[in-house]
Amino acid sequence: MKILMVEDNREVSEMMSMFFSKEKWDVEYAYDGEEAVNKFKSDPESWDMITLDLNLPKKDGMQVNAEIRKISSTVPIIILTARNSESDQTLGLEMGADDYVAKPFSPMILIARIKALHRRALLQGIQTEETTGKEYDIETKHLMLSTSTRKVLIDGTEIEELTPKEFELLKALASKPRQVYSRDQLLQMVWGYEFYGDERTVDAHIKKLRQKIETVGPQIIKTVWGVGYKFDDTEVEK
Repeated sequence: MKILMVEDNREVSEMMSMFFSKEKWDVEYAYDGEEAVNKFKSDPESWDMITLDLNLPKKDGMQVNAEIRKISSTVPIIILTARNSESDQTLGLEMGADDYVAKPFSPMILIARIKALHRRALLQGIQTEETTGKEYDIETKHLMLSTSTRKVLIDGTEIEELTPKEFELLKALASKPRQVYSRDQLLQMVWGYEFYGDERTVDAHIKKLRQKIETVGPQIIKTVWGVGYKFDDTEVEK
């Protein structure tokens, strides 16, 4: 795995380098936002994972995240943040990051998150190859979804610029319409981990996914209060 760690605190980078070395991962470091964007731009397809601090000189983490997402919608991004504000963490997820780890953090927690996210990315790639040839894997009253092309249509209109996690969330929910999933179940299904999850991760992605769905059609992801979420388009009209 090749990782870009964007972190202006060199002590944190040096600490993590020992753990990365133990995993035999190829890691490069960027110490400010401009350097991070330039390193990623130089060879976007080579990176398997990005860990991104929010408090950076020259360009902050939010700017870096936005610029990277313009280039790649699929590279996994984990935000590292010393900010305790829930709004900062949620905003990062809404802007297309896949996960976040709050500072100060245990190196083993970060390693576990990276492994889980990487496993999920690999599994998604395999599933995409296996379904090549099928035009749409899921078809419901209002939705058509293709794993091979990652194309989503609502009433014939395409939802554009879905992030990988938004796509996987929609696919997981739509695979079994009207079945209610808890946030913990969705963390396990989409992020691939169970014990390190944060429900805000799911809520932030659901919020952004709903906003994108509503630009083209009816709201088909329902909140089941006190439980979680479900996909149900049986009673909505065009």
